[in-house]
Amino acid sequence: MKSFCGSFSKLIIFLILISVTNLKAQNETDALRLALPGLGVSARALGMGNSYIGLSDDATAAYFNPAGLGLLKRIEFSGGLDYDKYNNNTTFFNQGSIGSNSTTRFNRISLALPFPTYQGSLVFAVSYYTTKDLTGALKFNGFNPANNSMIQDLLSSNSPQDYNIPYDLYLTDSAYNSPINGNLNQSGNILSSGSLRNWAFTGAIEAYKNLFVGLSLNVITGSYNSNNDYYEDDTRKIYQGRTDPGNPATQDFRTFYLNRILDWNISGWDAKLGILYQLSNKARFGATVQFPKFHTIKENYTVNGRSDFGTGQSYTLNSSNYSYGVQYDIVTPFQLAAGFSTSLKGLILSGQATLIDYSQTEFRNADGLSTQYIASINKNIKSILTSVVNLNAGLEYTIPDLGLRLRGGFIYQPSAYKGDPSQFNRKYFTVGIGFLAQESVGIDIGYAHGWWKDFGDNYGFNVSRTFQTITTDRIMLDMTYRF
Repeated sequence: MKSFCGSFSKLIIFLILISVTNLKAQNETDALRLALPGLGVSARALGMGNSYIGLSDDATAAYFNPAGLGLLKRIEFSGGLDYDKYNNNTTFFNQGSIGSNSTTRFNRISLALPFPTYQGSLVFAVSYYTTKDLTGALKFNGFNPANNSMIQDLLSSNSPQDYNIPYDLYLTDSAYNSPINGNLNQSGNILSSGSLRNWAFTGAIEAYKNLFVGLSLNVITGSYNSNNDYYEDDTRKIYQGRTDPGNPATQDFRTFYLNRILDWNISGWDAKLGILYQLSNKARFGATVQFPKFHTIKENYTVNGRSDFGTGQSYTLNSSNYSYGVQYDIVTPFQLAAGFSTSLKGLILSGQATLIDYSQTEFRNADGLSTQYIASINKNIKSILTSVVNLNAGLEYTIPDLGLRLRGGFIYQPSAYKGDPSQFNRKYFTVGIGFLAQESVGIDIGYAHGWWKDFGDNYGFNVSRTFQTITTDRIMLDMTYRF
């Protein structure tokens, strides 16, 4: 299913610019899969709403603000796990369904090494961490009473690979005409999995008293897999005749089934520059420049299908005729961010803002896709995506004499699409707790609950649409040891 996260106006623009229904079409949702920010790599930061640019005083500074590494005075070794749960409550022709998916993975391992200096500081770190979880789910089931279907939509496509699917499943006559035109029960489910991961090599110095500068160079790896099952069933026995007049086995159409598997292997690189200024022991101010991330996508796409008839006959697609592999780059935009933190009597308050112009996301260097096609995708991205300012806020309170730290925060990420209403913006409440013994051994737990709305079209425009309420939950556990 092609998912569109926004208003009707952006979909109209999309359909004007991309007027064909191509099951394998790359589009802005693929770009946003990589461009949208994840939920970070630190349990402490997560508990504080990932408002960490103006704090960043541990090894996870490599991710949030590389300059913060300069604050470390001792060797630090740390790592952690995370658990992610994705729930999608879907309404489809007034019928409700719930799709869910979850994953547990090793999240991060970091080693930070301060080096002796005559004055100031010099710190290097190497880290391996998961920057973004790509788990997803969707399930729907309902009767569509209108005169439309995936079968007819495929037959109207300008792509030979698409309109041959009904023909190869004996759902048409020899002239590619099908009697099946709506009043079908439509159902399906999508499960997505994968993640983006970084090898980060980071250094920071105290360039001037209380002014720290840091740079992180990152090697990107990752994978993504989406498995999409879609069904159309003649539950009301409307199509009792033959779909292919010359073939008696095609009497009494029952089911059309389509399975689409998208598989990505991801590699690439990026860099982040940060500064941090510490004002006495009371406040810190930080800023970062996330340079564009260059992702190379090796994509494999496979379509399987089946048709069932009341005669007992079934036909299946030869998947080798509907499989392909292409390669292309996706370059995500600059991110400019600034934040602060202030401390007063055991209470730390922090806040930050991040500017991202999603319309600067680009497809490049395609192998297996035409130059004109890539140009049309990039033109579409410019037309329907926009710039946003993400906001993060957090607090941490240390209970005296116990070494116990209590945390809370909020994350606000506006929709990347022009004109979207506020219910499509992603919101997260976060909480956390931590324990630090003698400044050496630390245990941190962070939790985030997110929610937003979305919708998707199985085909066409608002003729087979799922309305989605999405919630996510993340739990992170970190352990730290400082020598």
